[in-house]
Amino acid sequence: MATIEYKGKTFEVDEDGFLAKGMEEWCNEWVDYVKEQEGISELTDEHWKMINILQDYYKKNGIAPMVRILSKTTGFPLKKIYELFPSGPGKGACKMAGLPKPTGCV
Repeated sequence: MATIEYKGKTFEVDEDGFLAKGMEEWCNEWVDYVKEQEGISELTDEHWKMINILQDYYKKNGIAPMVRILSKTTGFPLKKIYELFPSGPGKGACKMAGLPKPTGCV
């Protein structure tokens, strides 16, 4: 496994850059790291709404939600989700939320 050092923290990541230990290792420094990688200047309440919904869904179901479920739950159209997370709900939002890399379409 690769490691990333950021703001005094060391994170183990998989080959796609997702946290190896998932939400167990998730923290504000990780969020800041992914935010920089995504080119997001500031996290808004909408970003946090997405992160919280992703984490809650994952805790209940053991997988990330499909994009249509995510859109319905957040009330955000797909276009808005991509505005919030330029690399998409799977690569950007799930990574920021500390979820493992989604296996399906997210």
